[in-house]
Amino acid sequence: MTRRAPPPPAPLPLDVRLMNATAAALLALTLLAALGAALLAWARHPMWTLRKVIVEGEAAHQNEVTIRALVLPHLRGTFLTLDLQAVRERFEALPWVREARVQRQFPHTLRVTLREHEPLAWWGERGGGRLVSVHGAIFDADPDEAAADAWPVLAGPPEEAEALVAMLRRVAPLVQRLGRDVERLELSPRGSWRLVLDGDAPLELGRGDEAALARLATFVTTHTALRARYGARDIVAADLRYPDGYAVRLRGVSTRPELPPPARRGAAAAPAVVTPSTR
Repeated sequence: MTRRAPPPPAPLPLDVRLMNATAAALLALTLLAALGAALLAWARHPMWTLRKVIVEGEAAHQNEVTIRALVLPHLRGTFLTLDLQAVRERFEALPWVREARVQRQFPHTLRVTLREHEPLAWWGERGGGRLVSVHGAIFDADPDEAAADAWPVLAGPPEEAEALVAMLRRVAPLVQRLGRDVERLELSPRGSWRLVLDGDAPLELGRGDEAALARLATFVTTHTALRARYGARDIVAADLRYPDGYAVRLRGVSTRPELPPPARRGAAAAPAVVTPSTR
């Protein structure tokens, strides 16, 4: 006689299965939380107290006093729990610092490698406390280098700082051919360039990077003829925005009073002519 197989067990009700799953999930979460708390307590143990901060790299403008005052009080946590991103940002907020790389050095040391800005010019006003680097970054600093007095001034929209640095590199060699130095280079919000030579002699270059450079190059090239005619006179001011020439004022020499202003685009204009001043 064949025996019948026992019937399969009836499935648990849905509410029972949900309660069992919830209990299992809560147990797993409790175990994970306990493990996390244990790990956090271990990471915060005094044995991991940060004991040394080593600063290296380009740190010519940093000193222990500045770092202790502006950085160390803001370090929160132990060697293991310290937020390296926050530490990096704190170091990059120091004057002169361009970039900071922060690394843990087991077991109690923090090693910080700094890269500083290389200043190229003043930004806005000479001695105003703002500088622009060779990479076009504007930063706040109070330079004590003797060379700072000879730095030119760049001025314009902050977002155009890189363009101003690039233009300065291109106009400086041309200006040196005049036997002068760049004292100030400005870019207006409308894109017009203005160059001031040492001795406070303004040169209006007009709009357009390449067009302004071409006008300046023409002025530099023809300046030899001006010197041949009028002698070695200093440039007082010049307006290079004329399509067929320029207006220039030399010390003891001025442009004709009836010289028209620079023509608007599409209109013809006569070249500027220099004549001996009657004053």
